Amino acid sequence: MKIKNLNDNWLFTKDEQKSEVINLPHCFNDIDGQSGNGMFQGECHYQRNLTICEEELDKFIYLEIGAASLVSRVYVNGQFARESSCGFSMYRILLNPLLKAGDNSISITVDNSRNDAVYPQMADFSFYGGLYRDVNLIVAETIHFDLMDNSRDGIYLTQKEVDEGAFELKINGKIINELSREKAVKVDFKLISQEDETVYSRLIDVNVSKEEKFEIIELIEDIVIWQGIENPYLYKVQIELVHNGKIYDRRVLEIGFRTIDITPDKGVFLNGKSIKLNGVSRHQDFDGVGNALTKEHMDLDIAMIKEVGANSVRLSHYQHDDYFYSLCDREGILVWAEIPFISIPSTVDKQNKNAKEQLVKLVKQVYNHTSIYCWGIQNEITIAVENEKIYQLVKELAAIARELDSSRFIAQANIHSVTNESPLNDITDFVGYNLYYGWYYKEMTDLGVRLDEFHRVRPNIPVMVTEYGVDTNPAFHSYKPTIKDYTEEYQLLFQNNALKTFNEREFILGGYIWAMFDFGSAIRNEGGKKGKNQKGLVTIDRKVKKDAFYLCKAYWSKELFVKLAGSRFVNRHEELNDIVALSNVENIKLYVNDQFIDEINDTAPMKKFPNVKLELGKNIIRVEAIDKNKNTYTDVITLNKTEAIDESYILKKPEEKIHVTNWFEKFDLTDVQEVTLKEGYYSTFDTIEDLYNNEEAKAVFKKYFGDDALIGQMTKAMGGLMTIDSMSKRSRFNIPKELLSVINKELNVIPKN
Repeated sequence: MKIKNLNDNWLFTKDEQKSEVINLPHCFNDIDGQSGNGMFQGECHYQRNLTICEEELDKFIYLEIGAASLVSRVYVNGQFARESSCGFSMYRILLNPLLKAGDNSISITVDNSRNDAVYPQMADFSFYGGLYRDVNLIVAETIHFDLMDNSRDGIYLTQKEVDEGAFELKINGKIINELSREKAVKVDFKLISQEDETVYSRLIDVNVSKEEKFEIIELIEDIVIWQGIENPYLYKVQIELVHNGKIYDRRVLEIGFRTIDITPDKGVFLNGKSIKLNGVSRHQDFDGVGNALTKEHMDLDIAMIKEVGANSVRLSHYQHDDYFYSLCDREGILVWAEIPFISIPSTVDKQNKNAKEQLVKLVKQVYNHTSIYCWGIQNEITIAVENEKIYQLVKELAAIARELDSSRFIAQANIHSVTNESPLNDITDFVGYNLYYGWYYKEMTDLGVRLDEFHRVRPNIPVMVTEYGVDTNPAFHSYKPTIKDYTEEYQLLFQNNALKTFNEREFILGGYIWAMFDFGSAIRNEGGKKGKNQKGLVTIDRKVKKDAFYLCKAYWSKELFVKLAGSRFVNRHEELNDIVALSNVENIKLYVNDQFIDEINDTAPMKKFPNVKLELGKNIIRVEAIDKNKNTYTDVITLNKTEAIDESYILKKPEEKIHVTNWFEKFDLTDVQEVTLKEGYYSTFDTIEDLYNNEEAKAVFKKYFGDDALIGQMTKAMGGLMTIDSMSKRSRFNIPKELLSVINKELNVIPKN
């Protein structure tokens, strides 16, 4: 089998504008998807010539498209070849029936318009459009491993420990014979160590008429374990398909041998060793690039994830580039892999076919990656509504994942409003909650309260925090950081509280910071920037590591260091300042203008020198960290003592015209009587879409909520699912329960047609 890359010389046309020649990967929202000034959503076209010789037509030729977002259609020589509505998955097309000798045209239409039958339906990230991964031509021999079963390799590797140091390795797949007569072939299997030694080999015979499944199960002893970031030892599995002494097809796959156990009271065990999942979440985008990432972009991302000391990554909220899973294999980073069944279910895809198709492709295409420990089957899918239908959809996805892969865990990430007692929590092997206490609701210290309460009510369900974070603009600073000030100082306090909360509770599996990097979100305009979610530890261009990055490094990394927080909070108008050092070294000494000030001996990752006096003008702040071997690590920053406050450090917030805290006070909520609802009439349990389909019911809705006062862009997308009752369960709407009765008194007299 030969693979030819087709990334060069594509003719790109957008919105009937002038065409241009581009190379892949390519994103047509690379700028507007991160600008916040409106993002193009629609069809674009890619076209390329393909020269095929007569000799190649005797082979079997496939077009492999790495990913095209969100929907794509392929035409070969003007003939329709295939459509894909899985915008994050690879797909292939057998080209032979459509090709001719000489020049051929390949045309791909890519459309990122909103599509009611395609996931994601709604989410807080940009739905970039483009042919944003590699496109390859695969030329296969007449006998080859299966290229069209939705997998990447046509071969599946499954490992299972049967005794200490001994693992069962199962290799199964399917062989395709494109000829009409039966062929006797041999499958030659070798297991090769990192030291390039063959530690096991086997040859089996298979007779193939049209297609034939095969399976090899072997006991492999004296295994070197894949121990995560401590020792990500990988073997190579080489599998060759041989007929009459000729190699017809060949695969070389990496595999690590490991066990993972998850318990509800003691947490996670990797090969029997207790670990906390010190995780970060990652979206696949980059400043000015959109989602058209190169290997260099991905190498940079994994290097930063490794530097911060994380041992796990949540690849949100869809299938990522296969290369990134390979990087995680090689660096020992455990992966939560998931599909974009997120926020709201489709109102037209009643059978959830698109989510199921994306799940099948995810599992099959990344099955062989050792780093993956779980399949995430939903994220905050109850934002609009939680009911039996939702439970059934999630159950069906869990069943598919288990059928395809019984060797990994099934997981889900719930929004905070899902109660501890919810039946949703019984469906998967363990549960994640996206908890933003101290940002969107309540106080940061309520995080521990919520987790303790979950463990009390559900002691047999393992739980973790799948998202937590705060939007942070590194240009903003404060002496008294508080909720929604977007300062580095508040992110530092928030992150420290979360990590302490996890470490103090053995039952917590761990957490995933939202997020490792800032990312594009076309709907956003907050924190002094448009078009971006700024919850990252690092800015979207990867140039600025926020202070919280170094706090996480102090908690997680074994690389000794010291870092002074507040280096961008240069102009200080107060005489006395708290100087904060972030370090995994216990002994820290502080100097101001070369004068020794104080010394701290403390294991805490965040160490504070209180009330340090600054002189008017420039002050050189230096810390020295001295480890047990007398090695010294230093960091230096310059602070200016100023007469007046630097106003540029404070976010100028516009006057709030809507979402007033007590917007409902204009309605009389005294002596409200509960309404007994009558069937056949409208109520707060009808969807907003249903209410808008009746002029009288619509008028009642608008009376209490206005056209846009509470129904913003995200909520409009949920109109076919969300009800006034479900809105009342969301803290952002601030709806008092008494108002529901008042509204029902008016709605429940309007008959339904």
